[in-house]
Amino acid sequence: MKYRLVIITFLALLCLSATNAQDSGVLPDSSLRLLNDSSVFKDTVPHQDTNYTPFTVRNIVIIGNKKTKPQIILREIPFKTGDHVSLQNLVAQFETARIRLMNTVLFHEVIVALKAFDGYNVDVLVEVKERWYLFPIPYIKPVDRNLNQWVVENNLNLERVNYGLKLLYNNFTGFNDKLKVWLINGYTRQLQFSYDRIYIDRQLKWGLNLKMSVGKNREVNYNTVNNKQVFYKDQNNFLRSFFRTSAEVTYRKKIYTRHYMGIAYTQERVSDTIVGLNPAYFKNGKRDLRFPELYYTMAYFDVDYIPYPTRGYAAEVMFNKKGFNSAINLWQLTLKGAANYTIAKKLYLKLTGNAIIKLPFQQPFFNQQFMGYDDMVMQGYEYYVIDGVVGGIFKTTITKEFLNFNIGVPKNRFGSATRIPVRMFAKVFGNAGYVHNPQPGANPLTNKMLYSGGFGIDVLTLYDFTLKLEWSFNQLGENGIYLQNRKSFF
Repeated sequence: MKYRLVIITFLALLCLSATNAQDSGVLPDSSLRLLNDSSVFKDTVPHQDTNYTPFTVRNIVIIGNKKTKPQIILREIPFKTGDHVSLQNLVAQFETARIRLMNTVLFHEVIVALKAFDGYNVDVLVEVKERWYLFPIPYIKPVDRNLNQWVVENNLNLERVNYGLKLLYNNFTGFNDKLKVWLINGYTRQLQFSYDRIYIDRQLKWGLNLKMSVGKNREVNYNTVNNKQVFYKDQNNFLRSFFRTSAEVTYRKKIYTRHYMGIAYTQERVSDTIVGLNPAYFKNGKRDLRFPELYYTMAYFDVDYIPYPTRGYAAEVMFNKKGFNSAINLWQLTLKGAANYTIAKKLYLKLTGNAIIKLPFQQPFFNQQFMGYDDMVMQGYEYYVIDGVVGGIFKTTITKEFLNFNIGVPKNRFGSATRIPVRMFAKVFGNAGYVHNPQPGANPLTNKMLYSGGFGIDVLTLYDFTLKLEWSFNQLGENGIYLQNRKSFF
């Protein structure tokens, strides 16, 4: 029965993969047209070493960008018109330009090549195939932290599913901006709006992000016992309501580093029943909170392909300050890092680490979510959560690409892709983690070193959809098959 449910979920994921399309793109095309045969130049330039003679970039010709503004494309190219570059260096920069443009997740394919030359003047061609940007699609998603929890522990319970409509308009005005409107019903009734404008100035350095969400629930996770979430549900009344709004500015002077500075305001309210079940849900037995939040994030990405990197480095540092009074007072520092190495042909090593500290250590239950949430996840512990205030996870993964092929499809009006790319990786992995909580309660995994390992297969396909099938083992003597569709960055 257990494995039949896993198979059902696997098929459902493939059918619902369009739900994740707003964050995605196809796999990078390894083909790159490089016109570097020196014999081509013999009749048009003086007889000398053309590889090291400076050439002038006369024109950069962009084709295929029906929606995307040319300046968004030019922003990612490491050379500009008027630059004097040796042919050898120019050709080497073509691959850099292609990788940067693919990492904008605006295009299915990118080709950068020499188009023409006249003496020591060269024209460069940038050819792109844009994605389909508008997605008015149905939204169906389990609310549990991962698929296995929904499939195995909650038996595919449809009452634990959010459903509704998502309007996703990527590249809304051609400046790589994103408009999102969510109308959600089911487990959570929620209205969400966001607009992310990456650049708002002519120099293409400053951006703006606005968000608002409001909603309510009939079920609340009010405590953690034996490292399992404990829920209370009321069929007739809503137990929790929330409202959050935020405004954020971004700054990107260079290509690989981006800064985020934001301010937010949050309202949270729970029923008297929840406070009675856990007086420490909020501080001092309160049933509602209102607090501002300030945050700053610095993110660095220098990888070959952001949705599934196989080489390069990434790091993220985030400071949060929530609240300024006794009702809520939280200082939080979050650190993330990833290093990806090619150790042999199509064989890759990935090292990742996440760490968080929350001060002061005495925090209400509302602020203690730690391992098992967002990307603070240890493989093999998908059925558990560990609350706390300081800790981290370190992961090592070795992957081997064993399949890479394309499935041809007829060209259609929904996008320019005429193929479905598929890449498959086999992998082995190991995890180590620790979470400290000065008030652990009846949770034996807190304040203890944890270890896990396993092996699996990752499948990547159209629009960055990633499916992971993993067999994991933990130190509790438990093992099992886990399905994941999370991105594997940190």
